[in-house]
Parts: sequence; structure tokens; C-alpha cells
Amino acid sequence: MDWRERSSCRFEDPDLFFPVGSLNSSATLLQIAEAKAVCRHCPVLGKCLEVALEADRLEGVWGGTTESERRIMRRTLALEAARSGKTAR
Repeated sequence: MDWRERSSCRFEDPDLFFPVGSLNSSATLLQIAEAKAVCRHCPVLGKCLEVALEADRLEGVWGGTTESERRIMRRTLALEAARSGKTAR
């Protein structure tokens, strides 16, 4: 069984996970919070986040994180890998 078939978001409107608008607008922030609330109860949250971190330009909320949060995570992972002499994802 594919991990996506076990995801909590499969029962939700996909638009919930792809907010449109300024990140400073209350409507966008509310939509992001609602999407993350679905993610918090997802049995495949870790796998979803792993896939999102591996894809460089994956928009929307994946693995309970926004694109900007994942960008920070990727930078952190790259810095840690550089310090330890390993190749980052």
C-alpha cells in the first residue's frame, strides 16, 4: 500500500493544503493552521515530510510544514551535512 493511501489528507479538499494569498493575511494563516491540524493526526506525517524535503520546489503544506519552513529545514540539514562531511539531500 502506498503511503498516500494512509494519509489523513486524502479525505480533505486538496485546496486546503495550497493556500493562495499573502502569508501575512489572516485568511491564509488560518488556512495553513487548518491544514497543519489535519497533518498533526496523520499516520504518515514523517513520510510526507521526507518526500517534501527531498523535492526542492514542493509548494503547499506537506508533512505539517509550509514551503518556507521546509526551506529552513533543508538549509539546516545541508549545514549539518557540511559540518560532518556528508552530502546533503
